[in-house]
Amino acid sequence: MLLSLPGKALLPLVASFAFLFSGVVHADLAYQNPVAELKAIVDAPRSPRLLIGPHKKTLLQVTRPGLPSITDVAQPELKLAGLRINPLMRAASRFDFGVALTLQNIDSGQQRRVSGLPAGARIADALWSPDERSVAFSVWGKGGVELWLLDVASAKAHRLLESPLNATTDRGFVWVGATGKLLVKTLVAGQEAAPKASVIPAGPNVQESIGGKVSQSRTYPDLLKTPADDAMLDWQLLSQLRVVSLDGTSKALGKPGHFVGAVASPDGNYVLSTELHRPYSRLVQFDRFPRRIEVRDMSGKPVYTVIDRPLLERMPSGNDAVYAGPREISWRSDAPATLFWAEALDGGDPARDVKDRDALFLLPAPFTQSPKRLQTLTTRFADIVWGRNDLALVSEFWWKTRDLKVWRVRPGSPEAAAELLQQRKSEDVYSDPGTPATTNNRWGEPVLLTSRDGQSIYLAGDGASPEGKRPFLDRYALDTRKTTRLWRSEAPWFEEPVSVLDEEARSMLYWRESQDTPPNLYRRELARPDSVTALTHIQNPTPQFKGVQKQLLRYRRADGVDLTATLYLPAGYDARRDGPLPMLMWAYPQEFKSAAAAGQLNESPYRFNFISYWGPQPFLARGFAVLDNPAMPIVGEGTQEPNDSYLAQLKMNAEAAVKEVTRLGVADPERIAVGGHSYGSFMTANLLAHTRLFRAGIARSGAFNRTLTPFGFQSEDRNFWEAKAVYQAMSPFNYADQIKDALLMIHGEMDNNPGTFPIQSERLYQALQGLGGTSRLVMLPNESHGYRARESILHMLWEEDRWLDTYVRKASPRDAASR
Repeated sequence: MLLSLPGKALLPLVASFAFLFSGVVHADLAYQNPVAELKAIVDAPRSPRLLIGPHKKTLLQVTRPGLPSITDVAQPELKLAGLRINPLMRAASRFDFGVALTLQNIDSGQQRRVSGLPAGARIADALWSPDERSVAFSVWGKGGVELWLLDVASAKAHRLLESPLNATTDRGFVWVGATGKLLVKTLVAGQEAAPKASVIPAGPNVQESIGGKVSQSRTYPDLLKTPADDAMLDWQLLSQLRVVSLDGTSKALGKPGHFVGAVASPDGNYVLSTELHRPYSRLVQFDRFPRRIEVRDMSGKPVYTVIDRPLLERMPSGNDAVYAGPREISWRSDAPATLFWAEALDGGDPARDVKDRDALFLLPAPFTQSPKRLQTLTTRFADIVWGRNDLALVSEFWWKTRDLKVWRVRPGSPEAAAELLQQRKSEDVYSDPGTPATTNNRWGEPVLLTSRDGQSIYLAGDGASPEGKRPFLDRYALDTRKTTRLWRSEAPWFEEPVSVLDEEARSMLYWRESQDTPPNLYRRELARPDSVTALTHIQNPTPQFKGVQKQLLRYRRADGVDLTATLYLPAGYDARRDGPLPMLMWAYPQEFKSAAAAGQLNESPYRFNFISYWGPQPFLARGFAVLDNPAMPIVGEGTQEPNDSYLAQLKMNAEAAVKEVTRLGVADPERIAVGGHSYGSFMTANLLAHTRLFRAGIARSGAFNRTLTPFGFQSEDRNFWEAKAVYQAMSPFNYADQIKDALLMIHGEMDNNPGTFPIQSERLYQALQGLGGTSRLVMLPNESHGYRARESILHMLWEEDRWLDTYVRKASPRDAASR
């Protein structure tokens, strides 16, 4: 932890500080605890994880303990090609586990505690069987990741397989259709010991670029650097595919390989496997390494190769760029064994001027025919929801313009013309008709839920509107394309559909919450408005915040763009009686292609006042007003790019927010702080560099020098050399000499997010320290882009509380010259 103070005078500090020099404090600091009211938020009980059975008859609740300790988070971890692997478990690093399981009958509400779990169980992933009779789940044990089985009828669990799973790239197990079997990736019996890198290098590590070939990749962390890294990745990924029966017997599928994915066909007769192979790369992460995607029969024999994809170090640039060849490869969920994929018609290059961009293909078993073209798209394939031979919904999207289209296609008759059902801008949330409801078919696969006559589907949406979000459920007639409103959330509740329970939409499961009541799962009979049954009874984890006042604000920035924000005020506060408060604003910029979309209201005043340690709301307990998510739209209409006017728009957004809370009399304009995480951190530093609206800033896990992300960042898809002035103007590092107010920076030492390398915070701190600014840099050991350990979270709140108390709450008014 480093702290720079204005001026050069040495200050008396506590004995734990190692040394002082020229106004710079280098502190040897143990983890600190914040005041009791902030600590209580961190230690509040966590809601269970809920998994609804495919037949909607049974609910599985996974009890979660408190946050992991730093001892857990500091376990050994390998960083290989974008993967973070726990080498003791041969699994992707994780710290969020369940400790107990409870089954609940949805109709009766009866609960049964699951028995047979191991002492001190660390439950990782869980997956319902298609018949809802079993739940497969994984447990992190002493010898690796174990596969367990829960029998729903008896509510008893037992270990199913002795061989540990390989969960380095996924959970390591899936159900094989409705066969009652599981497809798993296990460790290889008798595998030789992990390779050890020599401490004596054999030679230099060399990279070479041959002129004339353009290759533009974003700045990725955790890349492979040496041949020893390559060998370790091979060793960690090596696994054996096996089919496991519910009696614990298993059969190997072929030979071991470096599998990163495997999924059975719906009928259980084939496996679609993805296997990594060399050459590896020093420039990109494992998802762009060479991979062979092929269909195997249930003996493990390859019967069809979909693609042997080469290394993707060189790809077209832009957010609409994709690689050439088959992609988005999957099984058609409503057919026994039919492959589906998309393929670029423009080489994956959005810069090419072509009429058609993508084509969609189908290939049924036994995969001996030529693939059939299902549809040709003028933009990029985005999604498909299967239904039946004459019904599937295809979505296509173009990021540059935000154009979204939804089509009806007939997979059983690929020659039939597609029907356009929807065309809109994706950022226009007011026009969003909702997401199609699905159900599980006989293979346990998701398919469109249709009415009994097959002529209608159901759409569940957020219901964003000028009055706030009001989720809804509609019936959509496929022939007339007309909708019928079946249900809509009503004040004072905020309710969201989870699942429609029958083909006539007579009943549904949904979340219900209010400002003082946390979300709980309910069942409702739509024809009987009073027929509402609570299925869960989750209590308010922070009852001490009951009565917190929340208000949705609508205001306008100087150029006329409408803005929104959520204002939180302490319980019992009265502006006329108590006067303006110190305030913390917490925001995250977002790019738009239209001012109209930027001004839309996409929140509800009736949502639960969830007080999370991760956001700004905890400081309500410290007497602050909080402005959460004040809109920071960056608009670029037509051919204009949003970031061409980033700073001007950012300042207008902030000025409008400060003006509004000052007008309301709830915030003292001399005592307002601004903060954010990641891109919100970048915003914070820019606001301190280019305005004097704020007395202090909190910048967590940010990036501040855009020359260090030269091939794009966030939604910017131009490279540095195409938009040099934009990159330079947007980099607060370039204006560190203009940051006159106190800036607290917190960063995880092991940040795994592309672009937000820890050096970004380190270099901005060095600049501020060297220029005589007031700043503090806190590097959290073993933490990534998001912080996980209880000690880290407590310390983060301690730092933020002290910073706000010193530089905001106790701040004296500035003279006119310094504003």
